[in-house]
Amino acid sequence: MMSFPFPDVSSHPLSALTDLTGRAALVTGGAQGLGRAIADRLAEAGASIAIADLDEGRSRAAAAEIAERFAVRAVGVRMDVTDSASVAAAAEVAEAAIGALGVWVNNAGIFPSQSLLEMSDETWEQVFAVNTRGVRNGAREAARRMPHGGVIVNIVSTAGFRGTAPGLSAYVSSKHAVRGLTKQLALELAPLGIRVLGVAPSYVPTEGNMAMAAAAMEQMAAAGIDPSTMPAAMSQSLIGRQGRPDDIARVVLFCASDLSMVMTGSTLLADAGETI
Repeated sequence: MMSFPFPDVSSHPLSALTDLTGRAALVTGGAQGLGRAIADRLAEAGASIAIADLDEGRSRAAAAEIAERFAVRAVGVRMDVTDSASVAAAAEVAEAAIGALGVWVNNAGIFPSQSLLEMSDETWEQVFAVNTRGVRNGAREAARRMPHGGVIVNIVSTAGFRGTAPGLSAYVSSKHAVRGLTKQLALELAPLGIRVLGVAPSYVPTEGNMAMAAAAMEQMAAAGIDPSTMPAAMSQSLIGRQGRPDDIARVVLFCASDLSMVMTGSTLLADAGETI
């Protein structure tokens, strides 16, 4: 019978279950926004941190701030998640600086808005390259570097559960794919002691999200679509406020920690009840 190396941690105190001391975590798209909030919480829990981002200068600056604030090892690396060679090279640099990776968060993503009738093949392919192939590239590299097991967390979206605003057909399709990929990765990687979970946020106001949302609404208006439908579709909160990046980061911390030891393959909705 195949042995699955997931320990029973029922006797561990809560402080131990949330403690990531001695573990190393890499966050893609981690230099700002949601990725930065995730990196901060993982570092607060004691993990060494690698910030992977297309902007190497910004990733290094974020890593320096994290190291000073939380007294953990941190490194910033350049990574293009669409390029498997870049992913491997960045992971190599990260491991040399902070040790063998035990947590990998696939956070990098884009959501350009364009109607299906107007969308070019290039735009469609780029969305899938970042949002879906990027997750595959990251998960594959992570699995190759987790000889003693670990956790992979994929940032999905409520768009992985339903349609959203007009103009987001590529984004919605790519996030449905990531949700399915999360299930399959969990199936394939369980024998290696690797758990795979998804976290599906609703829209949260980050630098990148707000800039992309503004551009999307401009494109909708130019196409004769009422741009007010976009924020309404993206923020149907039942808790009286819009989610913040740290709201999502805390759910990722739960996934990365031993609190969620019995879980793999699930995608957790962090959506303020939006998809009920």
